Amino acid sequence: MAEAVEMEVETLDGANNGGDAEQATQNPSSSSSGSDSEEDEDEELKLETIEKELAENPLSYDAHVQYIKSLRKLGHIEKLRQARESMNALFPLSPTMWQEWAKDEASLSTGSESLAATEKLYEQGVQEYLSVPLWCDYINFVQEHDQSVAQLAPDGILKMRDLFERALTAAGVHIVNGSKIWEAYREFEQAIFVTIDDSDNEEKERQVHLIRSLFHRQLSVPLADSKSTVLAYKLWETEQGNVNDVNSDDLDGVPSHVTSAYQKAVQMYNARVNYEDQLCNPDASDVDKLQQFMNYIKFEESSGDPARVQILYERAVAEFPVSSDLWLRYTHYLDKTLKVPNVLRGVYSRATRNCPWIGELWVRYMLSLERVGAPEKELSAVFEQSLRSTFLSLEEYMDVFLTRIDGLRRRISLASAMEDDLDYRVIRETFQHATDFLSPHLKNTDNLLRMHAYWARLESSLGKDLTAARGVWESLIKTSGSMFEVWQGYIAMEIELGHINEARSIYKRCYSKRFLRTGSEDICYSWLRFEREFGTLEDFDHAERKVLPRLEELKLFRSQQESKNTAASAFPKENPPAKNASQKRKTATRSTEEQPPPKRQKDTTKKMEVVRNNAGQKDTVQKSSEKNNAGSINISEGANLPGAADPVTTNEKVVGDSPSKEAKPSFYTDQCTVFISNISLQAKEEHLREFFGDSGGVTAIRLLKDKFTGKSRGLAYVDFSDDAHLEAAVAKNRQKLLGEKLSIARSDPKQSRKRASSGSSAARGQGRRVASGSDHNNTAEEPAEGSKESVPRNTTSSVSHRRGGHVQLVGKNTFALPRTLARPLGWGKSELKNEGDDKPKSNDEFRNMLLKK
Repeated sequence: MAEAVEMEVETLDGANNGGDAEQATQNPSSSSSGSDSEEDEDEELKLETIEKELAENPLSYDAHVQYIKSLRKLGHIEKLRQARESMNALFPLSPTMWQEWAKDEASLSTGSESLAATEKLYEQGVQEYLSVPLWCDYINFVQEHDQSVAQLAPDGILKMRDLFERALTAAGVHIVNGSKIWEAYREFEQAIFVTIDDSDNEEKERQVHLIRSLFHRQLSVPLADSKSTVLAYKLWETEQGNVNDVNSDDLDGVPSHVTSAYQKAVQMYNARVNYEDQLCNPDASDVDKLQQFMNYIKFEESSGDPARVQILYERAVAEFPVSSDLWLRYTHYLDKTLKVPNVLRGVYSRATRNCPWIGELWVRYMLSLERVGAPEKELSAVFEQSLRSTFLSLEEYMDVFLTRIDGLRRRISLASAMEDDLDYRVIRETFQHATDFLSPHLKNTDNLLRMHAYWARLESSLGKDLTAARGVWESLIKTSGSMFEVWQGYIAMEIELGHINEARSIYKRCYSKRFLRTGSEDICYSWLRFEREFGTLEDFDHAERKVLPRLEELKLFRSQQESKNTAASAFPKENPPAKNASQKRKTATRSTEEQPPPKRQKDTTKKMEVVRNNAGQKDTVQKSSEKNNAGSINISEGANLPGAADPVTTNEKVVGDSPSKEAKPSFYTDQCTVFISNISLQAKEEHLREFFGDSGGVTAIRLLKDKFTGKSRGLAYVDFSDDAHLEAAVAKNRQKLLGEKLSIARSDPKQSRKRASSGSSAARGQGRRVASGSDHNNTAEEPAEGSKESVPRNTTSSVSHRRGGHVQLVGKNTFALPRTLARPLGWGKSELKNEGDDKPKSNDEFRNMLLKK
């Protein structure tokens, strides 16, 4: 906005200085200004949209970034400053964002106050992430804007040297970019040398020695452009009159100790150049680049130089700031190796800001602060900050609470605890906070039991309040009293404190309660054992009178449960379901014959039942009967009977529905899906989503788990929005995730269905071959018992198929049907009578038949 105002003022000044209005309108810049105004309006609308998004979701990192870009483009200085401060309170800013912020603040105003404010911004920026360009900007800013430095005043020189030394400590061993800081440092010292009076030989000699030491220090560090440093050093020594030939061999005229240090640095650089080349590969994916960093770090750790290991970790976290594994490994290395309090504080603070959802980082942060003797105020602030984070599991919350309590217990137990004005009430409040927070989610769990047992023990030992300790157990009984272990822990505390009568009273309260598994019996036997060890004979007899009837009751209950279970398991053996077609046919025939004739005559409906046999086939048993004085029923007309189901609907139910009429399970089409195997068992959906982040297009992730344990099976399906993203995902085959090489292939459901279809077709074909084999052996199926009609061999089955809008029967499964239906299709009673098979014969006819024979 300020820039726009300045442009308007310049335009008005030009018009007042004799500019013609017509010339102003004819000026081509007017059209560009009009387009700029339109762009500004669009940007304002975009800004309003982003503001609404931030109001709804203030933790959106991308929204904060877009908001700052829009404000910077429009020139809203005050809003821009507030937006940057708000984002920095929630997230670490990138080095580029710090550079832009500092440059914007430096360009707005001048003076000592603005200088201090800008230097503070640079200080915050270099503390967030390692960035050589940011350090160089910081150095240049101080040299240009600090008058004491620009004038080479003694205070300015000391200030600048301190800044350079800090920059070298942070980034001086950066193989690729570290030389930039070294060169700036040498140029600053050489500028000081020029200002020294020629008559002051002592001061000049001191400055020469300082510059020479900088050259020697730089040559001993493995850097990318060390040869150019050697040439610059020889040229400078030539100016001092110490080297005669600059173009001679690289090491001619260089002191021996510098030469040996330089050669060692070259060897170190050659050993690391391959790692550096891999990191600089622009075609490498983020996963590969992170793995290269890990390999590089492992190599540096084996060399044993903590400074080089630390700067490599800093380079890695600057590239991958939200990699929790990287931060955990970095902090573990610092705890084990460096153990520098200020360094540990800074790294843990940045780690928890970048990955606040990792409970282990907060736990180790508090432990690290306790090791370095941090004050209670700092520890409390870190603990409160951790609870505002969102962890991935309740166990992480429990670990954070217990770590805080452990630290308080240790500090209160020390003699110097009174210096921090610590009191046991802090522990009690923390326990209460943990209980209120976790109890609704950890009811009847061992974790909650262990926390309350710890609480009760501290109440009695450290807090010296036995009533409070009993209150802890009583509160746990209210929420988790169905756990046998809760009562057992309560009793154990009383026994440990020597309160036998109180322990006995607890036994009397709980011996008749019902616990899970064998807890009811265990508490009874525990009471008897307690009275044997601590009670009198009368106490033991009293316990027996209470316990023995209870044990008999529990024994009877267990036996009844076992009888029910045995009967339930034996029932399928006594009345097993039909597992093949022949058993089902016999059952259907027997049930049809045992029904009284009147019921069979009244039944006019057609029923269908779908049963899955061992081969995966489905047989439809169709039952029907005739009414009195009614004609024969045609099977093809059965669908038109009153109350009968529609043929199409019936057939769909036969194919899709189970006998229990359960809902059809949901299936995945897998049209744009990859199948992944060899997944690490520790991998979760978010790991897979992050793994395919560079491919993009992930719409769903289905991680296969064991149905009994709920643990990952190392397999997953990942759906993508289109084929382009799917091909990019398949291209990541054999890449590593959590140390395991993934096997990624496109899911082909059509091929799977073809295999399944061919398998079931083979089973059906085998069944048909068995059936046709009986025809070759000239063995016809026998008709139902009591039937006067023979069943032809080509009788169709009761399995129905929808063809041409009617039901057609195929096969030989007809002997389970009523006899009137076990005829070839199209036959009626009249047609059967024409053959004369069922016509009653007289005595004379039978006599003639016998005489003929």
